[in-house]
Amino acid sequence: MEYLSDRVKSLSVSQTLAMAQKSRELKARGIDIISLSLGEPDFNTPDHIKEAAKKAIDDNYSKYPPVPGYDDLRKAISKKFRVENGLEYSPDQIIVSAGGKHSLINVILTLINPGDEVIILAPYWVSYYDQVILAGGKPVIVEATIENDFKVNPAQLEASITERTRLIMFNSPSNPTGMVYNYDEMEKIARIVEKHEGLFIISDEIYEHIIFTGKHISLASFGYIYDRVITVNGVSKGFAMTGWRIGYIGAPLWIARGCNKLQGQFTSGVCSIAQRAALAAIEGGNETVILMKDAFLRRRDLLCGLLNEVKGLKVRVPQGAFYVMPDISFYLGKSYGLTQINNSDDLALYLLDQAQVATVGGDAFGAPGCLRISYATSDELLVEAVRRIKSALEKLN
Repeated sequence: MEYLSDRVKSLSVSQTLAMAQKSRELKARGIDIISLSLGEPDFNTPDHIKEAAKKAIDDNYSKYPPVPGYDDLRKAISKKFRVENGLEYSPDQIIVSAGGKHSLINVILTLINPGDEVIILAPYWVSYYDQVILAGGKPVIVEATIENDFKVNPAQLEASITERTRLIMFNSPSNPTGMVYNYDEMEKIARIVEKHEGLFIISDEIYEHIIFTGKHISLASFGYIYDRVITVNGVSKGFAMTGWRIGYIGAPLWIARGCNKLQGQFTSGVCSIAQRAALAAIEGGNETVILMKDAFLRRRDLLCGLLNEVKGLKVRVPQGAFYVMPDISFYLGKSYGLTQINNSDDLALYLLDQAQVATVGGDAFGAPGCLRISYATSDELLVEAVRRIKSALEKLN
């Protein structure tokens, strides 16, 4: 007999991780799976970062680190915020956590009481919704469409705010769509936040270094809402360090202190060796980041060109990150043999079975008529993956 808490029962399994697990299981059975499901750079962590980690082991960084992170790492992050983003966060306003996901749940649990409303702009990253549920909050979904480049317009946002609204989840460049809000679009959102006292906004900027159009803009740089913005970032995507699990926030001091208190009871300070590696990444410049970005841009153009040749797919060219989210509604209701495609999850499973290509259905992202495809893999595999997808889709009728 299982006695799971209602809290755990209320949570969904992460569909990105679930699809990745299915892919690994099939690969272990010798099946040739091309995985386009995980948001993980296919590059290795740069050598100077790995060397810093090795040195940290030799230097005996093996004791409990401070709960909010080592002082020198938080000072380096403070400098990074000032130089790269135009944001003044003192080291005391910075908390280092076990990845961006950990940073996000820290903030949500620090701010949200049961019954508080949290606006989530859809399509959204899979964990936003369930993290709000975990905190006892009420997710309020504001939907954007592919026709509007998956961006929510200000009138939609304004109409969704009530006296119970405490927080907005904002992400640019976006996972899962790759879209990027421009300055004017962000300013309109900032002005809406400014009008509502007690309303806060998380700006998830984990993909800031992977942007192909213009310059990254941090939401907290709009000074009139600086004290209402929690900036979330990390080293996973920009430095190919997903497994090192280092994320961080810059926030108003009272929020940072709340997260520090919470983290002290959950995890304490995160891995000492990973923190030393993160310090080397942040202080080491962006040369590797630029090389990765150039590769992602080439792959984006390759993949979008190939997808545009597939009957029934509608594609918007992303401006950042390493995802594209084609509309696949043309195929909903179609079938192959006994397989019926009723939703995007059905199509993702069909492609895994018939094409041996792993994608993720859009339902998990609040985009039921779409698929998320990651192009964080080689050019050759992208070409082969689309060939397989096209062949499998042609079987549906």
